[in-house]
Amino acid sequence: MKRVYLDNAATTSTAPEVLEAMKPYFTEKFGNASSVHSFGRENRNVVEDAREKVADLINADDSAEIVFTSGGTEADNLAIKGIAMKHRDEGKHIITSACEHHAVLHPCEYLEEYHDFEVTYVPVDEHGMVDQKDVEKAITDETILISVMMANNEVGTIQPIKEIGKIAKENNIYFHTDAVQAVGAISVDVNELNADLLSLSAHKFNGPKGIGALYIRKGTKITPFMHGGAQERGRRASTENVPAIVGLGKAAKVALEELEEKQEKITKLRGKLIKGIKEKIDEVTLNGHPTKRLPNNVNFSIRYIEGESLLLNLDLEGIAASSGSACTSGSLDPSHVLLAMDIPHEIAHGSLRLTLGKYTTEEEIDYVLEKLPKVVDKLRAMSPLYDQNS
Repeated sequence: MKRVYLDNAATTSTAPEVLEAMKPYFTEKFGNASSVHSFGRENRNVVEDAREKVADLINADDSAEIVFTSGGTEADNLAIKGIAMKHRDEGKHIITSACEHHAVLHPCEYLEEYHDFEVTYVPVDEHGMVDQKDVEKAITDETILISVMMANNEVGTIQPIKEIGKIAKENNIYFHTDAVQAVGAISVDVNELNADLLSLSAHKFNGPKGIGALYIRKGTKITPFMHGGAQERGRRASTENVPAIVGLGKAAKVALEELEEKQEKITKLRGKLIKGIKEKIDEVTLNGHPTKRLPNNVNFSIRYIEGESLLLNLDLEGIAASSGSACTSGSLDPSHVLLAMDIPHEIAHGSLRLTLGKYTTEEEIDYVLEKLPKVVDKLRAMSPLYDQNS
């Protein structure tokens, strides 16, 4: 049986060259990067080198604008809570979208519940797209932050971030974008996007888990929520995770070098997968924007079956995927993203997300197109709903 990994939006494998770059910093070069002796100074240099590589990947003007974090979730929390706490005397209103990752939604809900902030959750259309006009209409004299993700983690829709960033800039409002799914997949330029803050995570582009970064534009003031040492210029306390930072830097360098080639290859495979599913399976709907979507993202609603059963049966065929259904997390509700797109509960429960990566092959796509229709037929044969509607 083949093993095919199509859950790269959840995490990617660490590239061999990234692992090799990291290895010495676990054993031979183990110094604390904040120490003044030669062991520390040596590692301080590689930390700053990695910072420059991350800055290059997103076209930041200055590597000092990069703050290393434990991942995308911490970066989102630092951005949202950091701006909120620093600028709450100027206003207590935040604008975000209804389809954000929980790493954005939950900090916003926390600020509402415990710090009396008001949050506007602007809607999305049937493709999961935010209308920048809705963002502009939501602005009040109290608005201090707009946070809209660059690309959706579930359906792959790429948002009009440049336009939203321009609106924020014109209104002197801080603008944050969760670019965790976008960085390493498509071109990201913080200056083109008018972003004051941008979150990224290494394990989404073949770097190690447990390391990410928050871009903070020079002049943007935040309150740190982790207190301790003065690392990261006082913005994020904790001894620097040198091996992981080196891994992030290497992954950023490779991602920038391979971006165009990788994007072209994955887009071609994605097109083949979408076309094959539409041809081989009836009663399916592609979720997300048909063209303004991440190169690696395929998300379908497949009627008359349930997402968790689909995943389990695909796993038996060696295929790793994910679903918009939240059943595996103990919730009976389907994805909040699909519901925000006005997809009915019964259809949203049958969603399937297949996300490709740099190591995905055409042979693997062919294997999925062979096995997926058979799995769907098997599950529909057990569904009374399919019998009634077929």
